[in-house]
Amino acid sequence: MAAPQSPSKMSAPIDPDRVRTLFARPERVAPSDFLRREIATRMHERLQLVKILPKQVLDAGCGAGADLALLQKTYPAAQILGIDAAPAMAAAARAPAPSTRSLNQMLSRLLPAKAGVDILCGDFGQLPFGANSLDLLWSNLALHWHPQPDRVFAEWRRVLRVDGLLMFSNFGPDTFTELRSAFAAMDETPHTLPFVDMHDFGDQLVEAGFSTPVMDMERITVTYDTAASLLADVRAIGGNPLATRRQGLVGRAAWQRMLDALEAGRRPDGKLGLTFEVIYGHAFRPAPRVTASGEAIVRFQPRKPD
Repeated sequence: MAAPQSPSKMSAPIDPDRVRTLFARPERVAPSDFLRREIATRMHERLQLVKILPKQVLDAGCGAGADLALLQKTYPAAQILGIDAAPAMAAAARAPAPSTRSLNQMLSRLLPAKAGVDILCGDFGQLPFGANSLDLLWSNLALHWHPQPDRVFAEWRRVLRVDGLLMFSNFGPDTFTELRSAFAAMDETPHTLPFVDMHDFGDQLVEAGFSTPVMDMERITVTYDTAASLLADVRAIGGNPLATRRQGLVGRAAWQRMLDALEAGRRPDGKLGLTFEVIYGHAFRPAPRVTASGEAIVRFQPRKPD
């Protein structure tokens, strides 16, 4: 894995083993897939504005593989790769829906041998690919589960070819504001990730060697009738992977304080709201400016005829 020039800036004391445990059961995560699919659709709209014809595409943190079909439909001649650190998620991604299987069979007859979908189980922050091997790296709501996003960006730049595109989404710091306030009524232990600010991600992309990163953000509010359904979705989205999370059981009185604080935030329409700050980013790997020995590279463009 390529190391950044500056020391890693941890987004949070995230326990990677805990993350793998939280995503070990695809059926536990599935109820929150509505949000991932909505954000994947919005990412895809942004991707359509970029004119590229990739040969190799990677979905980093592919989960059960729902985005793989979208990428394959968009780039039918490309080899679509998915990687996820949770073995059960990678296994689920290897078992596509019948419609996707039929598409794969058709493509295998019509297109080059590498076209299709391949799944790997591994850390998207330490990819098993050589340098300059991918044209497009896509990552939907996965980066915030990694404790060292700046090192992930350096690794993603390593595997992208010159002019290769990185496109990702993740949650920002205003995510779960209602829940964070409610848990503050219970104790001082962090119960949700702090998440990284959009501007910090932009700085990290530049430091990792990407060119002209474009960042934007929107807030999505999901409403619930009951606190139980809200908390169920939070657990399905991933839960709390912090190494500093509270250990042991929560007392009944403390839990009730949290629920009361949550209920106090009901909206005028009687619903409970849960905010998601969604950050979108894309950037390209630029051509190198210096050689491996440190010599400057000067490029000459031929003069256009008059």
